[in-house]
Amino acid sequence: MSVMLNFAMFPTDKGDSVSQYVSKVIKHIDSSGVDYKLNPMGTTIETETMAEALSIVQQSYDILNEISDRVYCAITIDAQKGKGDRMHGKINSIEKRIGEVKK
Repeated sequence: MSVMLNFAMFPTDKGDSVSQYVSKVIKHIDSSGVDYKLNPMGTTIETETMAEALSIVQQSYDILNEISDRVYCAITIDAQKGKGDRMHGKINSIEKRIGEVKK
């Protein structure tokens, strides 16, 4: 199974620039060992189970909850049985049709 989960999570009570807080979440995701890709509006992770994906979200929330009174989160999920490495496969499929895309 492949669970791709894209989420944006940040504190809303820390001013206009929150990268110092979001970087703590990204560091945690990186150390977790799951496949991920940072994008300008969030982070996409790919796991083998829904529970693992949602655990990453919970752990990310726990990090921000310690330093913030209000945390915003938006999540989209695409789960598909019998597949794997879809995060890279989806990009490769487009690049086969139109050439390399900006990364």
